[in-house]
Amino acid sequence: MSTMPVRSAETGFGDRTASIGKSVVIKGQLFSREDLYIDGEVEGAIEMQESKLTIGPNGRVQAGIKAREIVVLGTVHGNVDVGDRIDIRKDAKLVGDIRTIRIVIEDGAYFKGSIDIAKNEVKPAARATPPAAAQPTPPAAAAASEPKR
Repeated sequence: MSTMPVRSAETGFGDRTASIGKSVVIKGQLFSREDLYIDGEVEGAIEMQESKLTIGPNGRVQAGIKAREIVVLGTVHGNVDVGDRIDIRKDAKLVGDIRTIRIVIEDGAYFKGSIDIAKNEVKPAARATPPAAAQPTPPAAAAASEPKR
């Protein structure tokens, strides 16, 4: 028989979501490869560039954060670097600079800092090479191909 708590379908979190409860205080560095829900207090640094971080309504985070996606329902003091999207919900508070590709700030949320919207970079191997006919002709070659008058 397992001693792990059973996650309810009502929570909206999948099997790969770790949770930090209201009464938990963490000071230091936090690394995760799975989604994380923080409803307690974290001070230090959070790095989870492949995962989603949710700061619950009771969550208080004073840390630099690097994550794929962030949803803020509580309070964050620190700079955040988001690989995809940050969602600052109603009644949330974020003080710090944000670097992201996409951002949502709901009415009623408090935000103080700067926002740097990064472009979604395409990897060089994924770019299509234009056909030879579509490539511009160098000026010397263009002059040589023009009829003489």
